[in-house]
Amino acid sequence: MAEIATLEQPIEPLPDDGGGDGAVAGRSPWALAGQRLLRNRTAMGAAIVFLLIVLVSFAAPLYANHIADTDPFKPNLNGTTTVDGKTVDVMQQGGGALKLGVIPIGPTWRAHYFLGADNQGRDVAARVLYGGRSSLLIGIGSAVICSLIAIVVGLIAGFFGGFADSVISRMLDVIWAFPVYLLAISIATVLLTQGLTIGPVAVSASSLWLPTLIIAFVYVPYIARPIRGAVLSVREKEFIEAAIAQGATSRRLMLNEILPNVISVVIVLLPLMIATTILTEAALSYLSIGVQPPQASWGTVIDDGQQLLYTRPWVAIAPGIMIVLTVLSLNVLGDGVRDALDPRAKLRIGK
Repeated sequence: MAEIATLEQPIEPLPDDGGGDGAVAGRSPWALAGQRLLRNRTAMGAAIVFLLIVLVSFAAPLYANHIADTDPFKPNLNGTTTVDGKTVDVMQQGGGALKLGVIPIGPTWRAHYFLGADNQGRDVAARVLYGGRSSLLIGIGSAVICSLIAIVVGLIAGFFGGFADSVISRMLDVIWAFPVYLLAISIATVLLTQGLTIGPVAVSASSLWLPTLIIAFVYVPYIARPIRGAVLSVREKEFIEAAIAQGATSRRLMLNEILPNVISVVIVLLPLMIATTILTEAALSYLSIGVQPPQASWGTVIDDGQQLLYTRPWVAIAPGIMIVLTVLSLNVLGDGVRDALDPRAKLRIGK
């Protein structure tokens, strides 16, 4: 009878960076996830890029008032500026053999009209920065509001089940059935004519709150459904049964037991949702049903530069680059957050 050989090899513990066994043992999952995220250089680089874009955009008044010395919301068709010691018109005589029409000044790469002017003689660089403020406020605000609504809806549907789950799920399915942009365009077209009134609260058509609420509403199913699924899974765990046996109320079960175990779903989706809402806001503003004049967003600046693509392309290119950098950094950061919260992530503590 052949002998069965057995191999006994000691199991090596995870590296602890010289900090002893306490480097991993005894630490909370959130602390370990934070350490994984901090060690992900790609995700941290993306986070730095996003923070720089936020800081630069919110410094728009400083740039416009103290560097460019211009009002980015006021037309300047008859204005002049100084380039290489010479006074030149902001709106210059058109090109071609006939010299017909006028075109705005191109990039000077100096403090005044760094990226040139648009067809109203306004400083493009200042408008891009102010547009970034509006786009980021709407994108972050709508993603946060959407996540809060989705948490409430997903918790109720997943925890109570039955009739409540059926009603909420069918309502989410109705919203889900419409293409996102088509639904957002339809709602925005209606509300732009009369604003939004909810009880004592009135939102004017020119307010940034209007596109924020519209975008938050259309994306609720995209977060609520994953949360509902996570709640359904957690609800069947043993610790929930133990809490019920100890007399825990429904409110305590949802807030103290289930919510902490499903909040990671929202944390992972939030950066990706911010990127998506920024793109949606830019699309709505490009169609003139998002941010309304005199305010600016990256979408409105691209719309302003559409007719200048062949003569002054930087009017449209500059906000486009900002959108690409913002969305790319948020997507990379979202992937890093997902890997950090995944216990099976390849990025291990101590590497």
